[in-house]
Order: sequence, then C-alpha cells, then structure tokens
Amino acid sequence: MTASVQDRIIAIIAEQAVLDPEQVLPGSSLEDLGIDSLGLVESIFAIEEAFDITVPFNANDPQQSEFDISSVAAIARAVEKLIADQKG
Repeated sequence: MTASVQDRIIAIIAEQAVLDPEQVLPGSSLEDLGIDSLGLVESIFAIEEAFDITVPFNANDPQQSEFDISSVAAIARAVEKLIADQKG
C-alpha cells in the first residue's frame, strides 16, 4: 500500500521544517510549522518532484497563487487536484 497524498505531503513538509511527521497536522499552516519563504519554495520543489507535477505557484506573491498553501490539508487537496487534472 502506498502512502496517501496527505501523508507524503506531511513527510515532505516535516523534512523541510526539521520536524517529526507527527508534529505536522493537517490543519497546521506552514507559518505555524516555522517554514519561511525559502522553506516554502523548497517544499514546493520537493512536492513537484515527489508527485511529478508542476505547481502553479508564484513565490514572489504566494497569496495570489492558484495553489492554496493555507494549511497542510489545503496543500494536499491542491496536489490531488493537480494529479487528477494531469491524468485527465
């Protein structure tokens, strides 16, 4: 059985934040987890690589991005949508 998208996102974010995955909750924001703008960009790159997707993300203005980064769960939902869209 493969890990769910959310579990994989949690593992990626935990690695970037240097936390145990158990500390990364679905409702946590990246800010709550201590991830700064550089960590955010690194997380996005890691997510793209892990799922073989391209994230529509504007690092200069993340609030204006189509990719919801408001919480770990929101990121997982956005990744699931990108995966589904890619499979078309």
